[in-house]
Amino acid sequence: MGALRLTPLLLLVLLAAAAGRAAGAGPRPSEVAVGALFTYDSVIGRAARLAIELAVDDVNADRTVLAATRLSLVAQDTNCSGFLGTIEALELMEKNVVAVIGPQSSGIGHVISHVVNELHVPLLSFAATDPTLSASEYPYFIRTTMSDYFQMNAVASIVDYYQWKEVTAIFADDDYGRGGVSALGDALATRRAKISHKAAIPPNSNTEVINDVLFRANMMESRVMVVHANPDTGMRIFSVANKLQMMASGYVWIVTDWLAAVLDSSASRDLKGMSHIQGLVVLRQHTPESDAKDKFTTKWNNAARSRGINSGLNSYGFYAYDSVWAVARGIDQFLDNGQQVNFSADPRLHRSKDSTLQLSTLKVFDGGEQMLQQLLLTNFTGLTGLVQFGPDRNLVRPAYDILNVGGSGSRLIGYWSNYSGLSVAAPETLYQKPSNASSVAQRLYNVVWPGDSTTTPKGWVFPNNGQPLRVGVPIKASFKELVAGGRGSDNVTGYCIDIFNAAIRLLPYPVPCQFITIGDGKKNPNYDDIISMVADNSLDAAVGDFAIVRNRTKMAEFTQPYIESGLVIVAPVQRAPSSAWAFMKPFTLEMWCVTCALFIFVGIVVWILEHRTNEEFRGSPRRQIITIIWFSFSTMFFSHRQNTGSALGRFVLIIWLFVVLIINSSYTASLTSILTVQQLSTGITGIDNLISSGLPIGYQAGKFTKNYLIEELSIPESRLVALNTIKEYADALRRGSGDGGVAAIVDEMPYVEIFLSYHCDFRIVGQEFTKEGWGFAFQRDSPLAADLSTAILQLSESGQLQRIHDEWFTRPSCSTDDTEVGATSLGLRSFWGLFLVCALICLLALLVFFIRVCWQYSRYSSSEAAGEPGAADAVGPTAAAANAVERQRRPSRFGSFRELVEFVDKKEAEVKRAMKRRPSEKDNQAAGSSDTQPVS
Repeated sequence: MGALRLTPLLLLVLLAAAAGRAAGAGPRPSEVAVGALFTYDSVIGRAARLAIELAVDDVNADRTVLAATRLSLVAQDTNCSGFLGTIEALELMEKNVVAVIGPQSSGIGHVISHVVNELHVPLLSFAATDPTLSASEYPYFIRTTMSDYFQMNAVASIVDYYQWKEVTAIFADDDYGRGGVSALGDALATRRAKISHKAAIPPNSNTEVINDVLFRANMMESRVMVVHANPDTGMRIFSVANKLQMMASGYVWIVTDWLAAVLDSSASRDLKGMSHIQGLVVLRQHTPESDAKDKFTTKWNNAARSRGINSGLNSYGFYAYDSVWAVARGIDQFLDNGQQVNFSADPRLHRSKDSTLQLSTLKVFDGGEQMLQQLLLTNFTGLTGLVQFGPDRNLVRPAYDILNVGGSGSRLIGYWSNYSGLSVAAPETLYQKPSNASSVAQRLYNVVWPGDSTTTPKGWVFPNNGQPLRVGVPIKASFKELVAGGRGSDNVTGYCIDIFNAAIRLLPYPVPCQFITIGDGKKNPNYDDIISMVADNSLDAAVGDFAIVRNRTKMAEFTQPYIESGLVIVAPVQRAPSSAWAFMKPFTLEMWCVTCALFIFVGIVVWILEHRTNEEFRGSPRRQIITIIWFSFSTMFFSHRQNTGSALGRFVLIIWLFVVLIINSSYTASLTSILTVQQLSTGITGIDNLISSGLPIGYQAGKFTKNYLIEELSIPESRLVALNTIKEYADALRRGSGDGGVAAIVDEMPYVEIFLSYHCDFRIVGQEFTKEGWGFAFQRDSPLAADLSTAILQLSESGQLQRIHDEWFTRPSCSTDDTEVGATSLGLRSFWGLFLVCALICLLALLVFFIRVCWQYSRYSSSEAAGEPGAADAVGPTAAAANAVERQRRPSRFGSFRELVEFVDKKEAEVKRAMKRRPSEKDNQAAGSSDTQPVS
């Protein structure tokens, strides 16, 4: 093979080895016949015919393959006809070929595969790309080119890269076209896209038929056209499309590899209608650059000129060349393994007396199974890259070039490979790196689209088929501010309708709408059923007060919410009756008890701290008790007359006055609330309380609320009561749970606001416990949903959304402040932290006080003992008596608790004077005794 460079020494070694294998395997045939099936006069056939002939010559010239065996080519022209192709294939089988290269057509491939299966002749097709030609159904069929399964995945990757959701498939209505489009639909589905319209062009159609097919396709909303046709007839599609003005700005044309074959086979100056294909995105089978490829291209061009062939070489020629080499290598291994080329008659094929068909001439290749296995083990590097088959008998490294047609030719904008998806780097450079097919890694160069536009087309327009958008509108028995109307699209009004119309007017294209009313206006329609109608294509859209909830997003595509919503609870309220003991309600009984105890405790603490230093806290026991009580409770009004003198007393009083301030403020606020606010008549304060109450609950019929209460909150359906109108809401709440009504109603906030604007004797209880929004519903993946979302955002940013809201919601609403409903008594739980801090500070002050008192008492006792006459001071007979009295008095002074209490009760000033006086008395006594002693 031209791609291999062999040294003379290596060549001798290989020849010797080949000769040894031949000697061991028996005599090799001098010639082996190989068949070829394709259409000579076709874009692919002209390139493939010369490539196959050159490949046979190269094989026969290379002695490292087949050694002394010559490869003989038997070619048959299928004439672009399934019938003639079948006849030619049968004639080819009569010539005892060991393998067939071809056919070019997928349709003929389906027929011939049945023949080769019976005759055990491997079929290697370089151009039949129909993915339905599978190895499981046709075991002797081997595809030496890339399957359209991979090509359609490349197309789907391009569609996904530009975020288009719908395409129109224009295809040849034959096995090749239908198989490719089926693979395209599967590939798009994995990327949440789809084929919105299939435009099938019958084989051999004239221009008028193509015109009708494209005209219908142009009526659809998708502007992404995927063309999968035959090279010899496909160019007429673009000529007709140009006349229909379908090659203008806003259109996208993605064309499979057949057009690349046409472009490569035709010089730009010879290609007619080049102006009709400007801006197209075209796929081409990727063949890596190599010296062998360049040499073969030069050889092919030289041979084409010498033979007067005017067309050029395309990628199918490379695959045809490699197919011949794959067959040659397979035959070589087949013969090296000792196999013989033998054919035998099939007993099932015999000549009938009444038939002139020579069926007995069709022989079965005895070594066909072994030959097939050798071919499946093929592994070499050819002009197209690595030639190796995977378990599914497809080439292991499928890849495509992505071209953009412009001017007189095309330019490369990227690649697609099954290994790494879209990239601007050649696939062979990526095989050495870890696979990265994530959406972030996908990249293509900029494209010049039809109409010489560099802006990526939106990919769709509103369908130009004269059919308006079918918009379903729910007509309910109440809440007419939101949606109202009778029969006919002109009678539909309301807040939701105005929002929709305003958003439609912002779209850059006209969207005619036909409003279809759903409901009789007496009972609410089921909103989930309306969304199902959109999903079933009975409606194109649903406009109204549709909450965007989980189960609906599975059926339809919603726009950006145009108003926030959420479920709330509405309950009846009533004015609390006056009571003679209302002043006791601000605090609970526990709170009153703890507060009173703390007042007395603080009074005692202040008395203890002030008793020794402050005359106002001294006196008879009765007076002191009155002082404690009076001081404690007078601080409640900051009217205490007693002044605190000690530092500890002042510190405790400051903290206590802060506590009293908070208690007073809380009491005043709570009492005001109790005397002025309304009270819940049912005792329901929130969703948890409502669930556990077991009372009947009202909900709006037709809305998602019922399913939410049952499925999410596990409320029995028997507790739920369906209501339709505002009047039914009010009647049910007024009757209450005991008279056939409901204890509360659960509904979305916009409805509740409207309801409360009519009835002020009800209130919202608790907080919003869900968060949703209202949006417009469209069919899944509808591009209108995205465009309407953008329009809604524009309305919001311009303030028009709020203005529309204010126009429809003009009634003054009742106050819905939660603080006005259900005022309750304050308990200890709200104040225990404050009380604890105050108590700890009081205890700390007492601890410091008693430490100081004990220290003073210790000094006082010591000074008293030192001030009395001791035994040393006595003279004469009184000395012994004085010592005895001293021993008896000292323990009782320090051990008596009564003396300690008497010490604490003393004024601190007296204690200090006594402690100062006793040292001076001692000094005087000492001086007197020294004067009375006799002189010796």
